[in-house]
Amino acid sequence: MTARRDRSDYVINGTKTWISNGIEGSCFALLVKTNPEASPRYSGMSLFIAPKGPGFKVGRKLEKLGYHSIDSGELIFDDYRISADHLIGEVEGRGFTQVAGGLELGRINVAARGVGIAEGALRLASSYAQTRKTFGKPIAEHQAIALKIGEMATRARAARLLTLDAAGAFDRGERCDMEAGMAKFFSSEAALENSIESMRIHGAYGYSKEYDIERLYRDAPLTCIGEGTNEMQRLIIARQYMRRNAT
Repeated sequence: MTARRDRSDYVINGTKTWISNGIEGSCFALLVKTNPEASPRYSGMSLFIAPKGPGFKVGRKLEKLGYHSIDSGELIFDDYRISADHLIGEVEGRGFTQVAGGLELGRINVAARGVGIAEGALRLASSYAQTRKTFGKPIAEHQAIALKIGEMATRARAARLLTLDAAGAFDRGERCDMEAGMAKFFSSEAALENSIESMRIHGAYGYSKEYDIERLYRDAPLTCIGEGTNEMQRLIIARQYMRRNAT
């Protein structure tokens, strides 16, 4: 994505993909290169507020495994002209810093979604396990199921506490990239693991759309990818931990 200055306007060309609300949305924060030759490269990026208009069109809608309540699409810019007063911050080259400043909050938001899925999967599993009976008693009383529920409850609680810790640091205005990374990493993995275990507890019904757990099972994997993969979060956590505890 590039933006070229043309008197009082910018002319933007390129494509963006995997944009949430790209199909139905009408206005977007748009990160582009205003100086492709800049070194370091991130110093040549700028951020704009971009409403849909001539030269700005929607490409294909991306079909997803889960998260069907929100669309994801491809956006195409072909000589899209925008007034220079749509540049955020009035000075070119600040875009990367502006976007990076929102990553901590974005990761905390994904962590919160992970907590919701982890706790939801636990709640569904617990309810089903107390209702479904085998050998004359609820399956929750069988040791194999009880062990799963104990682990799920612990994961969900730990995910919630890590997320609250990161959110508290953010609200206090503290640097919290490590805390946000921990919360996002652990909560998303808890969501994935709890949804799988809950589906197993439901048995064949867990694979059926008759019960809600199949939706959580489809929604959970995105939390491990969105706002930076969990592999990236591990690196962020390790680097920040070493910096804070340098000997």
